[in-house]
Amino acid sequence: MAKELKDLEEHQLIKRIVVDDYPVKILYKAEPYAKTITPIIEVLKTWGQNHRKKLFAGGKMDEVESVL
Repeated sequence: MAKELKDLEEHQLIKRIVVDDYPVKILYKAEPYAKTITPIIEVLKTWGQNHRKKLFAGGKMDEVESVL
């Protein structure tokens, strides 16, 4: 998980914040740019929900709403 967080920080998607306290706390905050992926995630979520409906409907695509 540490590698993934470091990658996200290097790609300027999150900001690492060190709180100099006892014990030291490490916080991560999403950068504003990271929020630009939200529409893509929403489309993927809708696709996944429709795919699940398709699987449970026995593969009948006409029973599934369009993502686009």
